[in-house]
Amino acid sequence: MQHTNQDRKAYIFMIAFSVLVFCFACTNKKNVEISQKRAMTAATILGNPKYLAISYGGYRETSRAIQPTIVELKEDLKILSAMGIKIIRTYNVQPTLPHASNVLKAIRELKREDPNFEMYVMLGAWIDCLNAWTETLPDHNFESPQNAGEIDRAVALAKEYPEIVKVIAVGNEAMVKWAASYYVQPAVILKWVTHLQDLKKKGQLPKDLWITSSDDFSSWGGGDPSYHTEDLEKLMKAVDYVSMHTYPYHNTHYNPEFWKTPNHLKNLSDKEQINAAMSRALNFAKNQYKGVANYMKSLGIQKPIHIGETGWASTSNGHYGPNGSRATDEYKQGVFYASIRKWTNSEGISCFYFEAFDEQWKDANNAKGSENHFGLINLKGEAKYPLWNLVDQHVFKGLTRNGKPITKTFQGDLKTLMETSLLPNTAYPR
Repeated sequence: MQHTNQDRKAYIFMIAFSVLVFCFACTNKKNVEISQKRAMTAATILGNPKYLAISYGGYRETSRAIQPTIVELKEDLKILSAMGIKIIRTYNVQPTLPHASNVLKAIRELKREDPNFEMYVMLGAWIDCLNAWTETLPDHNFESPQNAGEIDRAVALAKEYPEIVKVIAVGNEAMVKWAASYYVQPAVILKWVTHLQDLKKKGQLPKDLWITSSDDFSSWGGGDPSYHTEDLEKLMKAVDYVSMHTYPYHNTHYNPEFWKTPNHLKNLSDKEQINAAMSRALNFAKNQYKGVANYMKSLGIQKPIHIGETGWASTSNGHYGPNGSRATDEYKQGVFYASIRKWTNSEGISCFYFEAFDEQWKDANNAKGSENHFGLINLKGEAKYPLWNLVDQHVFKGLTRNGKPITKTFQGDLKTLMETSLLPNTAYPR
């Protein structure tokens, strides 16, 4: 069939136009996706199971004086992203510890290198009482003069990185009375939460930035009635959401009744008894969450409640080891991690699981102290049992930590791992 020059020109025009439309559509779709990412807020992220949360510290050494480099932080952030983590929690913005500000720099660099990289931050501002961490007796009725600077630095970072910082948390376990070295009264937290909310109203902070305080369930009224004060009620009304901590792990020592194997279950196999204990541990966390929710309901306060911390250590030579509650090993850690994620994801609760990587500065003089071993990945770059399935799925392919690929602990041998998992110590404490 013969074609005229006019036909050929029309055909070429149609092809060119189609290509142009296709390219425009692709570009427009990409711009929409990027725009949507920029538009993500705490309200749309928190409680979203597609945006898993975790507590993050990138410290590798026995002292925080040795800060992780930007390169090391980017290495960690890529690993967390491969795990499906999209929100991380930091704890302080102290001038001598630039960890949080460096994390924000690292995230921005990764976003520039890859527009599809997505990571947000719950930025912590540390709050202390007067004389905290000194030889002078702490005065819990007055706050440290350092607090104002901490809040100012958090504000500055939230302004500098509005596309990344989505939450500011005023204090970490700063109201719970067992934090005897530094706790403050709720009025102090209320003062700074109100200050930040006022900055939002004045347009000096993003209006969709959420403000909270991250504290023990009891500090949020979920347990001891002595915490039920007028200032706490005012604080609950002032925050955008409640960030509560729950630690069944620690309660295997401090409140062990739920941990002991009931007589009617002692005929089960060792693994079955352990699994039953971990089921009780999950219920323990659920009940603490419910306690906070019920207290808020009694006050007529309707706010989201998310879990700012919960976790399970894999090693302990103290209260939680063989001579204590025997709660500590990787198998139990794995069971707890899977169950807490399943529950919170199904209920629309964000869980800032504690924590991403082992950090040995926390108990620098005791290598086997439990505080050093809450991470899901150890200092050798080995994924602990909770993450073995991700190693099998090759999500860490091409990623390294300190030059080492992410492999499994125990060389992936479940039988060897299970030999380290002990039955709960029913006779504990003696």
